[in-house]
Amino acid sequence: MKKLLFCIFCVSVSLLYSQKKLTDSYFDLNYFHGTIANHNDDILHLIQGHPSGFILSWNKKTFGNEDWEQRYGYPDYGVSFAYQDLKNEVLGNNFAVYAHYNFYFLKRHLVFRIGQGIGYTTNPYDKETNYRNNAFGTHFLSSTYVMLNYKKERLFKNFGVQAGLSLVHYSNANIKAPNASINTIAFNVGMTYNLDDEDQEYIHTITKEKFTQPIKYNLVFRSGINESDVVGSGQYPFYILSAYADKRLSHKSAVQLGVDAFFSMFLKELIYYQSVSFPEENVSGDEDYKRVGLFAGHELFINRFSIITQLGYYIYYPFDFEGRTYFRIGLKRYFGDKWFGAISLKSHGAKAEAVEFGVGIRL
Repeated sequence: MKKLLFCIFCVSVSLLYSQKKLTDSYFDLNYFHGTIANHNDDILHLIQGHPSGFILSWNKKTFGNEDWEQRYGYPDYGVSFAYQDLKNEVLGNNFAVYAHYNFYFLKRHLVFRIGQGIGYTTNPYDKETNYRNNAFGTHFLSSTYVMLNYKKERLFKNFGVQAGLSLVHYSNANIKAPNASINTIAFNVGMTYNLDDEDQEYIHTITKEKFTQPIKYNLVFRSGINESDVVGSGQYPFYILSAYADKRLSHKSAVQLGVDAFFSMFLKELIYYQSVSFPEENVSGDEDYKRVGLFAGHELFINRFSIITQLGYYIYYPFDFEGRTYFRIGLKRYFGDKWFGAISLKSHGAKAEAVEFGVGIRL
């Protein structure tokens, strides 16, 4: 493994170094070794060894050419490729690609990275050949990783080192059951290689002027497919209509207050299934599958992207499913001043319900 990592890093560096200068960017390679977190007793049989792997990343530095870069302390952005050996034949190996941001603290020595991407697992659940894998019900997964590193660049010419802690999450967000998911907590150590001999000067032009904006009103339509926890119950579409008001507090953030209407077809099937299979649950089969929730939220603006976090409570809740409180976290991309697209994860605590794909307008 160590020889493989070193070869990948050296080949990447040599190919790039042989080309013309690519300004303001660098590579880093991190090896990680850790343990699978016991977030759910249903996966105890899957926790056997200590997973390990590597994350290879290309990073683009910013120096304040745009105002948002200065407000966030000149972050990096880039892409990552990850490989993870889960140390269990039932789970197999995972691969993933991500888009990520690096945010700096402590005079740019402490780096917080967050990446979101798509993963692939080699050995998902199969009712005949791999029925013990209740973590992954599909080959393709949603994956998130966060990394907190202490970094020292240019210790030897263009090479530097970094080390810290990582959390790597894989889940298909109930697109198909089963979906117990896997979280790996790990220690990582790695090296960096700057493609430039020296960095540009940071630009300092923004002032601390107060930012104001009137209340805006948003309409969003979200959809996707998902399945209940009953394996083999089938994948069904869902539709969500949302309306909310937001108020910008600064260049960076806004608060939200609104309402969601949920039309989840998997819930309609689950109500019928429980009514005929589990009479002790006292489900008649006539319960309404629709739900309505009120939510409050926050939006963090980063250039044309933003990160949303919302906490909701069902005010219309005719059928009990995972409790009355729900959460949403997601990423928005604005196209002009009004229109936006969104990808979000809706969950009840640590229990994911769906990945939502949405389009909306802000008036």
